[in-house]
Amino acid sequence: MSEFTRNFSQRALPAGPQQLVATLEECTALARRFDLVAVKALEATVTLAPDGVNVLANGRLRAQIVQLCAVSAEELDVAIDEPVALRFVPALAAPDPDAEIALAEGELDDIEMSGSQFDLGEAIAQTLGLAIDPYLSGPTAEEARRKAGLAIEGETGPFAALKRLLKD
Repeated sequence: MSEFTRNFSQRALPAGPQQLVATLEECTALARRFDLVAVKALEATVTLAPDGVNVLANGRLRAQIVQLCAVSAEELDVAIDEPVALRFVPALAAPDPDAEIALAEGELDDIEMSGSQFDLGEAIAQTLGLAIDPYLSGPTAEEARRKAGLAIEGETGPFAALKRLLKD
């Protein structure tokens, strides 16, 4: 079960933009799922449109999250503002596990429906997960690297070694 479920039917698409807003409980569950300190807010405005047997979902996702700096572990407030461009498609028969599958660029954001049903909330949650920077570093990251004795970018590699030789 998804932490942010918003089911729709391909057969009865609502008119106009749909506003999806996560509750406090859903935000807490999403923070656990994505290993964040907190998801303070998550909302998406999405317009659904039929496209033959498919459903197009276009709009915008906005979120306020708190995540840890990848270096210093300090808490960082992050604003996420991402476009949403998804296509819900009918489920296909299970492919041959030994068959090679090639996806065209336009198929990368296809999400299979379950019958004529699709979970737009889960798709928004996945979009949030992809928007999170796993290597986010904050303003104290360089100092934390120095204190830990870690090399600073630009101070390693063959050219850095040559630079040190020139200083000697």
